[in-house]
Amino acid sequence: MAETRTTDPYRTYLREDQIPTAWYNLRADMPEKPEPMRLPNGKVATVDNIAPVFARALCEQELDDDTAYFDIPEPVMEMYRVYRPSPLCRAYNLERALGTPAKIYYKFEGNNTSGSHKLNSALAQAYYAYAEGITNITTETGAGQWGTALSEAAAHFGLSLDVYMVKCSYEQKPFRRSVMQTFGATITPSPSDTTAAGRKILASDPTCTGSLGTAISEAVERALNVPGNKGRYQLGSVLNQVLLHQSVIGLESYEALAELGEYPDIVIGCCGGGSNFGGLIAPFMRDKLNGAHPDTRFIGVEPASCPSLTRGVYAYDFADTGQTCPLCKMYTLGSGFIPSPDHAGGLRYHGMSPVVSKLKHDGYMEAVAVKQTDVFAAAEQFAKLETILPAPESSHAILQAIREAERCRETGEAKTILFGLTGTGYFDMVAYDKYNRGELEDHIPTDEELQVGFNTIPHIPGLQ
Repeated sequence: MAETRTTDPYRTYLREDQIPTAWYNLRADMPEKPEPMRLPNGKVATVDNIAPVFARALCEQELDDDTAYFDIPEPVMEMYRVYRPSPLCRAYNLERALGTPAKIYYKFEGNNTSGSHKLNSALAQAYYAYAEGITNITTETGAGQWGTALSEAAAHFGLSLDVYMVKCSYEQKPFRRSVMQTFGATITPSPSDTTAAGRKILASDPTCTGSLGTAISEAVERALNVPGNKGRYQLGSVLNQVLLHQSVIGLESYEALAELGEYPDIVIGCCGGGSNFGGLIAPFMRDKLNGAHPDTRFIGVEPASCPSLTRGVYAYDFADTGQTCPLCKMYTLGSGFIPSPDHAGGLRYHGMSPVVSKLKHDGYMEAVAVKQTDVFAAAEQFAKLETILPAPESSHAILQAIREAERCRETGEAKTILFGLTGTGYFDMVAYDKYNRGELEDHIPTDEELQVGFNTIPHIPGLQ
């Protein structure tokens, strides 16, 4: 193995005073804005329409396509300083093992109690609820990273939290729910008999393993039924407000690469609802849109078992299986699509962020779908070389980064690759154990299976 070394550090940490003080709203620089959120009747949603569900400040961020920067409130900045800046790492060992001329960097977001990037938005959402006088918040979680992050944020701001956890993940990841309970959250496997939405789903399929869409339906219903209008729902991905908060990932990456005199040729992230990918690419995509770096490639990587970007349709659809939430224009498999219970828990969502969907639809980014057995092979290769056990979700990005680096080896191109390592996999050992035992299987839905979900996409007179 070649003993190549450069002057670049293995890990680059910005100073604390370089943590971004404002979130960046990529929508402000998009030549065509994402389609607006709409009510089930097709009317464009207003702040007043969605304020019963979300904290009002979050509603304003959600619907604002024009303000480029939002100041980060000081109580949120205070907590950011506890675990940020996060490191930008150079994957020297992986580069050597692949024999590639490419430079591989990754932004590691796993250095906090939640073990993932999710805390960046959880702190913001919990703060805005607290500032509004809300006492109870609810949410859904897939793999448990978002639920863990929001549990931590809710405890910090003194809020009561109910988490509806996708049933198959609830069963696969018992220690993740233990962490949530440590922070005081109440955890319910979804679908459940505690809500009308859950009971309806169970009546149709008593063995339903759940999805993020089913859990969202239950969490929203619970929020709307907190006495005194003191409940609000909070979502860990997909929404514009979440991508806004996650822009700290990209802004720090941008600054750290600049200090190293580098700029990425390829930016890669895993895609479930789009929050980490949208946050990572934000400042680099701005450069592509304004012509400063027009040739940068952006690749979203999703599971082949839940292929919204690669096999979905671009349409208005409900964000939840119970069809109670507003409609978003996005790549979707239909709110009625229930993915197989594989181990890409946080990526098992039927739709995709409207911002990411619009960028894909307009040709500014690419998308690929990969099989979970290939993902775990890449995860273990990375762990052995870079000493971090990655989350299954993040490992989708690792797999694609490896493939791009191998392509550079074949062509001789010394490209710079940046990917998002969104979290650690220490609570995913059941999945790693099954992979090592040869018990993981790849499920790729047939066209017929996808059609079942497509049939649930609503018809909206005058729109679709």
